[in-house]
Amino acid sequence: MRIAISTDGDFVSQHFGRCPEFTIVDIDGNELKSKQLVPNPGHQPGAIPQFLHSKGVQCIIAGGMGMRATGFFQELGIQAIVGVDGRIDDVVEQIKRGTLKGGESLCKPGAGKGYGLDKTVCDHPNDKEC
Repeated sequence: MRIAISTDGDFVSQHFGRCPEFTIVDIDGNELKSKQLVPNPGHQPGAIPQFLHSKGVQCIIAGGMGMRATGFFQELGIQAIVGVDGRIDDVVEQIKRGTLKGGESLCKPGAGKGYGLDKTVCDHPNDKEC
């Protein structure tokens, strides 16, 4: 299975659409076959789902994602799992073991605006830095 993880440094990005890059992994059973970083092509409605679909992605993992983006992924047959945080390598291990659990989206509507470039206020009370 080919999986994309919204990535910010070594961690799952809280804002899927504005993450700097995606980690794309190929997992067969419980074995990691490949891992690559791909730059985010830009935050335009529907662009990232189309981009990841063209890369053969079957599942997207992120901290947070809006309902509109979730709908775009569903239309393309890509499963969206949100509410995930932590180190990318730890998330990959959870995927391999079949123990990864999603949850409620970690960002509220509009929280990603300015993320990664000019956002100065953190909307996540448990985070020390954004």
